[in-house]
Amino acid sequence: MKPSLVAFGILVVIALLFTSTLSFADEWKPRHDLVSHTGVMNLTEPPPPAEVFFSGPASPSDHSSWLEGLKAWRRDRRTLLRYDGAQFDRPDLQWTQRIFSQIQLLIWDRSLYDPEKREYTVDRFLSETESRIGPIDAVLIWHVYPNLGVDDRNQFDMLRDLPGGIAGVRGMVEQFHAHHVRVFFPLLAWDVGTRNEGADAATVMAKLLKDIDADGINFDTLESVPPGFREASDAIGHPLALEPQFQPRDASLAWTNLSWNDWVTWEGKQYPFIPMVSKNKWLEPRHTVNVTDRYTRDKTDSLQHAFFNGQGYATLENLWGFWYGNTAHDAEAILRFTRIERAMADYLISPDWEPHAPVLQNGVFASRFSRNNDACVVAGLCPVATRSNLWTMVNRNEYDVSSAELEVPNEPGMRYYDLWHGTELTASVERSAANGKATLSFNLEGLGYGAILATNQKPDDSLRNLLSYMSERSKRPLASYSREWKAVPQTLVEITATESAPSAPEGMARIPEGDYDFQVSGIEIEGGNDPGVDVQYPWEDSARRFHRHRMHLHSFYIDRTPVTNSEFKKFLDATHYHPQDDHNFLRAWIDGQSGQRTSFPEGWGNKPVTWVSIEDARAYAAWAHKRLPHEWEWQYAAQSTDGRAYAWGNEWAAQNISPVDSGPAMHPLDDVTAFPQGASPFGVLDLIGSVSQWTDEYRDPRTRAAILRGGAAYQPVGSIWYFPQTYRLDQHQKYLLMSPGNDRAGTIGFRCVVDAP
Repeated sequence: MKPSLVAFGILVVIALLFTSTLSFADEWKPRHDLVSHTGVMNLTEPPPPAEVFFSGPASPSDHSSWLEGLKAWRRDRRTLLRYDGAQFDRPDLQWTQRIFSQIQLLIWDRSLYDPEKREYTVDRFLSETESRIGPIDAVLIWHVYPNLGVDDRNQFDMLRDLPGGIAGVRGMVEQFHAHHVRVFFPLLAWDVGTRNEGADAATVMAKLLKDIDADGINFDTLESVPPGFREASDAIGHPLALEPQFQPRDASLAWTNLSWNDWVTWEGKQYPFIPMVSKNKWLEPRHTVNVTDRYTRDKTDSLQHAFFNGQGYATLENLWGFWYGNTAHDAEAILRFTRIERAMADYLISPDWEPHAPVLQNGVFASRFSRNNDACVVAGLCPVATRSNLWTMVNRNEYDVSSAELEVPNEPGMRYYDLWHGTELTASVERSAANGKATLSFNLEGLGYGAILATNQKPDDSLRNLLSYMSERSKRPLASYSREWKAVPQTLVEITATESAPSAPEGMARIPEGDYDFQVSGIEIEGGNDPGVDVQYPWEDSARRFHRHRMHLHSFYIDRTPVTNSEFKKFLDATHYHPQDDHNFLRAWIDGQSGQRTSFPEGWGNKPVTWVSIEDARAYAAWAHKRLPHEWEWQYAAQSTDGRAYAWGNEWAAQNISPVDSGPAMHPLDDVTAFPQGASPFGVLDLIGSVSQWTDEYRDPRTRAAILRGGAAYQPVGSIWYFPQTYRLDQHQKYLLMSPGNDRAGTIGFRCVVDAP
């Protein structure tokens, strides 16, 4: 096929990825195990290493022929793609070539927002994070998965629903900008089952990000960005940086400014000893790749590959609500090498990049980035010739290497700096004088890093500042920082007991005292069974996915049905309760004339109340002299002591619950008494398949989350990544909490309990 036809075909495929609503795109299956209550996976594998990397030369003697092969591939590939690098010349987007440290920041991270003060706390987040990994160049504010799909709000609605709305989010972005941090938001190609936006995704996203003054879009699960996104943001005068999750391998490289790459293991294969070379950076050195490796506790392999390739790093620590923090060792490595990359940014975009440049020690590998003004001198525009080289180096050996490391030309006027240690070096000519060469000797820690600058220019302020900083920092060896990784502890939020009721209050069922074998597991999509996933019960020493505990439960009473709209209205009428954060409060109770949420729609009195936060539910319970149930109480009331899978028994019976509502728009809920055949052994109704129900809350230093029980009728289709639902009594849902207004949902209600003598 002719190159022109190939390129045209690629563009057609890219354009078809998006329609007036978000069309379905293949999704990435991460290295870590995924869990689905349906057992069905609809994800494709990531591209194999050969599609993304070049292997390094098998031996130093192969370097010349190996490098010529890379150059030939680049010429052919650029011709095939009809590559045009004009987008990288744009002054308004050249900042993307200096993004060396990027953070994916969940909006549920407690360092970002204070629900008590109702304000974003950007300074707190930056202070804590930058103290560990150094200055941040960009953040990806993640506000969608894993809560997206809990009801029919789409990904754009979830952005509009952040605290303060568009104005509040713009204020948060302004706080990041004040610290010179760029801000990205994600676009999820797989969000096709929620509310239809009724407009082109590129146009909607461009408008939203202009309104909040954000800087770019991260395209979750994609490696190819449709050109319409470049056109849409340019058309409204707010050019956005476009960042796919995986580095592009097609014509979209021409309009994709930067990308991520999950340089992880594939099918059990580990990183090779000889560093791989990024095809993407080789094709266009100005395209920034931020490497990431989210589920590896020791990130040495990915960190060394990033530095060897002159690329940045994307840090992901709050992984969908469980803290997978960097070790002190990895955090310090990120701090040091991104400091060097930021100061040497002009070198790292050099078209004269030479990966696997010659070195003198086995197991040590280097990339050389050159800068010179030869063309300027030849044209008579520059009076003095300048020549500079930067080597980024990694020691793949587990032991220190301290001797002659590099051979360099013996040129008068050249000065050499060990950037990693912040010192000036003296070249030795004793061993190499005969061939006009000199050698540089310095130390490389085992599994460590090095950076050497050779230049005939006097040091400027930037270089002097870097040398001063690294000289002080390197006094403590990188190897002395701990490589230990630990899951953070979680605590259960206390639920105060009620006064004992001698007999069953109206509408409640008595649950008898008994010994109970409590077994339950979380259905989070990612995280496998790593420590820190799901929750930590009071009798456990860490959070984990699977739980089992024998306990003795005292008798209690539980509402036979979820609290209804009419019952909640009695509470409002009696107390005039109105939450301070009233965003989305009783969102379905809209009075068309006044706009006030004074009453529920006609005929909804016996339907479960929704759009109430866990704080709203607690307020109702306190008024009614009740409390929310502990999760194990809820499950015991549903399951009794026989460990049944569903409230009515072990066999699935769809007729016992509300029909599944696959949307995209939510249907009205059924009445709470509509399915008496679905009752538990104790006569408790609507335990599953109607609304999810608030129970316990767990907290750790970075996340709040509630355990939801019951599983909702609404379940959008099209992607496994939507908030997972389960009807099984031995499974639960973990729902991340940020603020009452953000937490409320059209599928979440509650029921109460009262303690018995």
